Amino acid sequence: MVPGPPAPSARSDSAARADSVAVSDSDVTTSASRMFGDSAAATDSAPTWDIDVRSYETRARVQRYVTLFTGSARDNIVARLERGTRYEPMIRATFRAAGLPEDLYYLGLVESGFDPNAYSSAAAVGMWQFMTGTARGAGLRVDWWIDERRDPVKSTAAAARFIKDLRTQFGSLYLAAAAYDGGPGRISRGLERYADDLQNTQGDDLFFELADKDYLRRETREYVPQLIAAALVAKDPQRYGLQIQPEPPFAYDTVRVAPLTPLAAIAAASDTSVDAIQDLNPQILRGMTPPDAPVEVRVPPGRAAAFDSALAALPAAQRVGATYVRSRSGEYAATIARKYHVTAKAVEEFNPKLRRYRSGHLVPGQRVLVPAPAVVAAARSVPNPAIELYGLVNGRHVVRRGETLSGLAAKYHTTIKRIKALNHLKHDTIVIGQTLRISGPLPRARSASSRSRRSGSGL
Repeated sequence: MVPGPPAPSARSDSAARADSVAVSDSDVTTSASRMFGDSAAATDSAPTWDIDVRSYETRARVQRYVTLFTGSARDNIVARLERGTRYEPMIRATFRAAGLPEDLYYLGLVESGFDPNAYSSAAAVGMWQFMTGTARGAGLRVDWWIDERRDPVKSTAAAARFIKDLRTQFGSLYLAAAAYDGGPGRISRGLERYADDLQNTQGDDLFFELADKDYLRRETREYVPQLIAAALVAKDPQRYGLQIQPEPPFAYDTVRVAPLTPLAAIAAASDTSVDAIQDLNPQILRGMTPPDAPVEVRVPPGRAAAFDSALAALPAAQRVGATYVRSRSGEYAATIARKYHVTAKAVEEFNPKLRRYRSGHLVPGQRVLVPAPAVVAAARSVPNPAIELYGLVNGRHVVRRGETLSGLAAKYHTTIKRIKALNHLKHDTIVIGQTLRISGPLPRARSASSRSRRSGSGL
């Protein structure tokens, strides 16, 4: 069982010690390549935090990041601090409503620098860097048309739910943050592996003790120190000579529009630009609303009242973003494209399942969606978000909302006991986004003493 957090007035001796593992410049430089910043305007009063930064601010890892963020990375930090001001009221309110510390806001800085369109080499997307499987498990829509990982509001709510579950599982905010980055399974296994070494350590101190082991990935090991350093710098920018110019808050009205409505039509009915609509709705990927159902779309503040009548007044051709046609014998994608003044590439991208003969001719009778030129112009050039699919892949399953060990055991024709053994689980609790081994050989049993002697980062 993971120990609960310590009383506010008492800390374990381990937390008072300096880091016992050397921090290399390359570690700091690599981790800080994911630059971030924050907003907190300086005031005459001393800053306060609702996460524990004071207990750890003198640790070597934290101090190295403070130095970096206020030194060579200064310009990047300021830019991200300023971008963060746009979303800060919304993010803080979301965490507060979820019963979480508001200063977890700075995790968004560590993750993406508050960029809703951030895309990592591992295909994590958005301000909170969700993978497709984790995002769907957290209730976000992720498909070819819509990617709510890019939606600042919905992805923030999903991140809050996920972090809250992780804090409940681990009893520590900083272990929850590490699990958000590195996965709850890895943190659970680390706590079990070093159980003897950690038996006198509690709460957030557990993260720093675990980070001193040769176990966590570098990115996860440096994640919490970056969070603390960001909070220190961002809440007291004048102390570090930073000048932050806040941006206007992320504000909008909401309207409901029909399927296949072009962003260009929404912009015209809102008396604004397509760029402005895209900025408010980065989750809409293909230049128009999806074909399956009406959706809510954000428009600039004050534009909702007249929106419906303004949209209805547009010519019908402008209000419909695509046309359905049937492929004919002997046609190519390019044949259809020329007829509707778009490129063959656009037709193929909007119809990824087109069937062709070896000659390249389309199989006749297929329903082909042909986008309007204005839709093609507004479509984002992004990879297909559905590259990760739910289900059993390589013997592993990503936990979705509402799933239980008993349900997974029944689904995969196994037992709760076997799943727990494969994943070193002591309890029946699982959380959204957790990756579980479902099949494969059981690990050999180890004594407590042998676990405490093991090192290395093997799974």
